[in-house]
Amino acid sequence: MHMTETLPPAAPPLAPAACAMALVRRARTGDATAFEEIMRRHNRLLFRSARGIVPDDAQAQDVVQEAYLQAFTHLHAFRGESALGTWLVRITIRVALQALRRKGQWVQLEDGWDSGDMACAEITMPNQFQAPESPDLAAERGELRAVLQAAIADLPVIYRSVFMLRAVENMSVSEVADCLGVSEAVVKTRFLRARALLRDTLVDQFQIHAPTAFAFAGARCDAVVLHVLAGLRARGLVQQA
Repeated sequence: MHMTETLPPAAPPLAPAACAMALVRRARTGDATAFEEIMRRHNRLLFRSARGIVPDDAQAQDVVQEAYLQAFTHLHAFRGESALGTWLVRITIRVALQALRRKGQWVQLEDGWDSGDMACAEITMPNQFQAPESPDLAAERGELRAVLQAAIADLPVIYRSVFMLRAVENMSVSEVADCLGVSEAVVKTRFLRARALLRDTLVDQFQIHAPTAFAFAGARCDAVVLHVLAGLRARGLVQQA
């Protein structure tokens, strides 16, 4: 009689937290591919977090590189109590604030820096469907995105830092509060204030175009990965190929 072999069930996919911890464990052994994967997963998030604090893209890239070096040098301190991205954002924000202070600019993000005259209502951030677009429409979107980026860049730091994570990176209120070390009420207040400070012509556009603002990919993404890996090799934290 022909016997049919019974295959064992496939293992369920790893949850995001378990996947992140697996990457961290590999990175702790000096696995360069693990370091690179962590960076490529988080480069845009960290760049936008830094750009919410420092005044230009070049400084933000420098902040991201330094934040990675600090984080990877102290990977033993990451225990998975928060998401890996949240942990990296906290380090990035601290490095960004330190960069401002070295230039004599003092910024405090903690609670208590708001006027309190804005209601703490929450605004739902919709998921936008990205349909194919014509070259003309793509060019128009590019122009609107540039105007939006300039307007966001002009926001005071305490509002820009919230707006960048909440509207551009589309984080939840609780995630933004966790990253910045402030209360959820402060996040809501500052987000509303940021919207109010943007010009009326941009308010109707930002929900559509904000998720595409301050993109970080291609050559800049590669440059960060190469710079950080070189720094890790110089510190003996990466296995030699």
